[in-house]
Amino acid sequence: MNGLIDLHLHSTFSDGVRTPSELVAMACKLGLSAIALADHDAVDGIDEALEAGRACNLEVLPALELSVAFGPYRDVHLLGYLLDHRDPELLATLKEFRDKRERRSEAIVDKINEKLSVEGRAPIDSQEAAKLAGGALGRPHIAQVLVAKGYATNMQDAFVRYLIPCDVPKRYFPVDEALATIRRLGGVAVLAHPTSITQERSTLLQVMDQLCALGLQGVEAYNNICNDQDSAWLVNFAGKRGLVWTGGSDYHGIEEGIMMGTGRGSMAVPYSCVEELKRRRA
Repeated sequence: MNGLIDLHLHSTFSDGVRTPSELVAMACKLGLSAIALADHDAVDGIDEALEAGRACNLEVLPALELSVAFGPYRDVHLLGYLLDHRDPELLATLKEFRDKRERRSEAIVDKINEKLSVEGRAPIDSQEAAKLAGGALGRPHIAQVLVAKGYATNMQDAFVRYLIPCDVPKRYFPVDEALATIRRLGGVAVLAHPTSITQERSTLLQVMDQLCALGLQGVEAYNNICNDQDSAWLVNFAGKRGLVWTGGSDYHGIEEGIMMGTGRGSMAVPYSCVEELKRRRA
């Protein structure tokens, strides 16, 4: 199969604003050959995406994005591709994370309401935001409520004005546990947007080599944080280490200027990445 793909999409089941079916319909309209639904710490939308993909002849890869702690680094993101998303142990672990995320979201709403009170504005109701979430309540859903009430002009303004200053720390998977889980489920572990860890290449090289020793199998070379030089460097790194490289827009539906399939406009990820992931899984 030929054509372009997008291996990093988010739905309402984590912090995106489109349902899995809507994402599939968008991908079909764009003429993509394959996509991966990679919600944060959630797999609840995958079956819906798979069914919608079959209806329009779009290949959908089951995926998952885990928020990981590694040494001094927090919020390192690991993508697990082609894993068994129906595994009971995985579902139980993710439910625990989802419950904690719900409590985190409630705490964020409480802090936002404190800020709104100081501003002389009426509070928001977390249940309004929960209605927008297909799965776990996330910050984009809270932002949508703030925009709807006229407290922010757009999603970005809602984050700058309320979500970022009222944030509450979230829990992370230990990196060895995350890599072992992906491996146990028959998946392929890929480091998402590596330069989000650090822009210092010598430090990033050390981090990625340490992750490789723990079982990392690939890097997301094309994403919305990397420039062309970063992407070329990551592809070269993958080649030298015998890793797979992938790419994706990290589309949530809220970022200004980011489009499915092309990211900020120039991303073009070939279907050969899917073939290589399948070889690694086999």
